[in-house]
Amino acid sequence: MPASAETYSLGEPVEISEIGRKLKTLWKESEGAMTRASLINLAIYSEKPDSLEKNTQLIVRITENHACRALVIGANRESNENKVEAWVNAHCHVTRAGSKQICSEQLSFLVEGPCVKLLPSIVFSHLDSDLPLYLWWQDDFPDEMDPQLWAWVDRLIFDSQSWKNFDKQMRHVETAEQEARQRIVLCDLNWTRLDKVRYAIAQFFDHPASHHHFVEMENVTVDFGPGFKSTAILLIGWLAAQLKWKTNQQEMNGSCRFLDANDRKIDIELRERPGGPIGDVVLNSRGVKFCVTPAKCADLLEVSRSIFCHAVCDRRPRSIVSTPRTGCALNPACTRKPCFSFSPSPSSLIRPVASR
Repeated sequence: MPASAETYSLGEPVEISEIGRKLKTLWKESEGAMTRASLINLAIYSEKPDSLEKNTQLIVRITENHACRALVIGANRESNENKVEAWVNAHCHVTRAGSKQICSEQLSFLVEGPCVKLLPSIVFSHLDSDLPLYLWWQDDFPDEMDPQLWAWVDRLIFDSQSWKNFDKQMRHVETAEQEARQRIVLCDLNWTRLDKVRYAIAQFFDHPASHHHFVEMENVTVDFGPGFKSTAILLIGWLAAQLKWKTNQQEMNGSCRFLDANDRKIDIELRERPGGPIGDVVLNSRGVKFCVTPAKCADLLEVSRSIFCHAVCDRRPRSIVSTPRTGCALNPACTRKPCFSFSPSPSSLIRPVASR
């Protein structure tokens, strides 16, 4: 029987050759009370121990709002055994009307030893009709990947923050994009972590009257949390690309240097500090300091602009968008200057794309 939303079991063991028949039996037994729904194929691949159970919990939450056929794959390349195990399950959630349960299928696979090479076949043979395929790859990409896999993937989800060799892994991503013939959509979770920070920085320069600061930038400082240096580098790369800076001095001991369009030097400093992925971000432009700082009161960002004239500092907090649900005005424990939210609910991984 389909599992309820509170159940994180992998489901019923089944032979791979019997998966299709087992699914038909499952829905025939539940006919009337439950309705099968699927908008996409979502495949999650991981080589971490216990990943099948953890990703099953994740699928339960995803299917509350996004009906799909989920393929959860756990792999062990180092195993001496050569086998594939499979399970069939369904996650059901009551509709808002409360009359029926909408259910999403989950197929789980444990692949060991040389059988890992069968990954493309396992995925392709169990897709739901011609629905788009989203592949969430939770490990480093191996050196050898079947090009046919990328030809079928519509959206590739990964997290560059955990990569051991950033340059090598990025080349694998570029290869995947080429072999997919530009059809694939790339989604780096490390990049999406920067959405709100980038928005906060950009709002300083919304008005054309502030654009002169682009050619007056002197230095930039970015604080990052332990293990998130790549996140800070992505932020600096975005800023350099928008302002058309070019590399002048490669990164060394947390510092690097760019040249702007007029060959002016802009010094960059990256500092590891305790805290979240990105801490304080400071841009200095001829006596004007632009600051984006994580607030201590909640999951919010503070933004401020400081003008230095001789010994006088005119600090002007700038209002962006306040979120009443989490704004500091509703938090009596917060005594700092106004906070403005850039962290509503996390961006969904599931976005519609055209089917084949």
